[in-house]
This record gives sequence, C-alpha cells and structure tokens, in this order.
Amino acid sequence: MTHVTGNMPDGTPNWLDIGVPDLDRAKTFYGELFGWQFEDTGPEGGHYNLCTLRGEPVAGMMTNPEDQPDVYWWSVYFAADDCDGTVKLVTDAGGEVVVPAMDVMDQGRMAIVRDPQGGQFGLWQGRSHPGSRIVNAPGSFVWNELVTQDSEAACEFYTAVFGYEREAVPGMDYTALKRPGNGRYIGGVLGGSTIVLGGGGGPVSSWTTYFAVDDADEAVRKVRAGGGTVDSEPQDSPYGRSAAVRDPFGVPFHVMKPAPDPEA
Repeated sequence: MTHVTGNMPDGTPNWLDIGVPDLDRAKTFYGELFGWQFEDTGPEGGHYNLCTLRGEPVAGMMTNPEDQPDVYWWSVYFAADDCDGTVKLVTDAGGEVVVPAMDVMDQGRMAIVRDPQGGQFGLWQGRSHPGSRIVNAPGSFVWNELVTQDSEAACEFYTAVFGYEREAVPGMDYTALKRPGNGRYIGGVLGGSTIVLGGGGGPVSSWTTYFAVDDADEAVRKVRAGGGTVDSEPQDSPYGRSAAVRDPFGVPFHVMKPAPDPEA
C-alpha cells in the first residue's frame, strides 16, 4: 500500500472519477465491491462524492450532467505542477482541450484534454486536495492503461507531454511508461485495440483502470451479483490475477490481485 500525503511528481496518475446516470446504484455497486464509503461535498461542490477507503479519498463520483453524451467511463487524472503549462504541452503535441484549465475551489486546478488518438484524460494540480490518498492497495487503483490503435503515436504524445521513459514488452504491442529519472512505472499503452465505453457508442481509444482486490475471483462474483458484467474471466499473469469487468452502466475496468512484490 502507498499512502499519499502530498502532490505526486508530474505525469503520475493521481485521481480517478466517474459520472454515472444513477448515483445511488453506483454507490451500492462500488461500495459492495471495494468497501468504499461516500462523502457528498454538498451544493458548493456540485454534490460531487468522494469515494473513501479507511476514511481517505481514493476516487470521485458524480451524476453525469444531462447535457453530456450518454457514455460513461472512469477518467484518470495525471499530476501537473503547472496545469496551464501542461495544457499547452498537450496542444503543442497535437492534443485538444475538452475542458480548459479551471480552479476547483481551494482543492486544486484541473483540465480535461484528449490525445490525438482520442484518449481522454484529466490534469490535476493539487492544492488542499493532492488526489488519491491510498493507491496500490485493495479498493484503490494499482495500474492505468491506454487502449489505442496506434501505440507508437500515443507513446510519442505522452512522452512529449510528460517526458516518460518507454519500455517495450516483448512479444506484444505493449509499452510500459515510466517516470523520468527514477524509472517508476506509471502505466502502459496497449496498441492495436480499442474499447467500447459504458452507455453505448462505437469503439474508441481510452484509458482504463485496474483496481486492486484481495481475490479476483471473489471480485468477479461481486460484480455479477451487483448487476455488472464480465468481459473476461480471471486469468493469471506474471503481474497478478485479473479480470476485465463492467459496472451496471457498462463502464469498463479491471479487478486485479497483484502478484507479490519480489523485493518486498
């Protein structure tokens, strides 16, 4: 488990949130699956709900705005010491701005952007709220992965924006991304593929999230019991045992019991 006490280095995934059509149903589903509790920020915060684990925020949840398309997904945010400056790096690299940089009360500054292949993600410059306080523990995110047709173009874009180092995985169209300098993994890029988001629409490039669980098979059982669906049954890999699943609104994500850390 990693307990986060301050802002993470640039380019590190530091927050997740989701907009859904039925907030109560989503709370029931994810509460049963991950043991989350929920804290409503009230009218001032637009009734944005913090999903908490052991009293610490790990993600956000809100009712999907009615003027938005009827498509739902988990949005991953990346740390940005200078949100406005990072937005410029995004556009300089061929990306586009979906929501311009804006302050979120005293919590931080955010923007929503999109890479040239259509993968949407957020930027978060933390102030009083640095982001997810717990990561790499059951009930929190452990990995984030971009699913896209053109992995080389995607890697070039994210390297230009965040300065990532790249590590190809032999035998497949997969590239692990690492923070510059210390070589810490932040996520990966799966090429030659797309994904269908919740609520309908065609296949698109998208970031997807792996949530850590104590037992992947039991998590799949809970997904089905809560009205979700399973895209692929639990499978073992050198990195752990994981399954691709969807919540009751069709939002894709993964549940994963990570393999033991050999250095732990």
